Amino acid sequence: MAGFQVITVTEAATRRIGEIVAANSDALGIRIGVKNGGCAGMEYTVDLVTAERPGEDKVETPGGTVWVAPQAVLFLLGTELDYEVTRLRSGFVFNNPNQASACGCGESVELVPAQMSPEMVQARSGPNG
Repeated sequence: MAGFQVITVTEAATRRIGEIVAANSDALGIRIGVKNGGCAGMEYTVDLVTAERPGEDKVETPGGTVWVAPQAVLFLLGTELDYEVTRLRSGFVFNNPNQASACGCGESVELVPAQMSPEMVQARSGPNG
């Protein structure tokens, strides 16, 4: 059974990752995650990756690799990572089906863990469990 990707990455996000990697000679890509904080309870994190860490899920893109912090997988499962530029801001956007709500400032979210099906667990661990 083929594995599955924890997240998907849009073309716009792929281009931005490529720009980040090109501007930082030691960068391999970005790491996304979540942390406790903000008025709604959690915040998304985006960090530059210069070294891979064991146990992380990763998504290869033409622009660079996106690593998903292990503690964030259940909160980010099924998320589409996008990048947008508006008149007021530019940045990565998380289109996350596990997001229950967000605060008015847009910096903090309420997330619920995704439920993994037995097939997803099998795909993630490989054919030998």
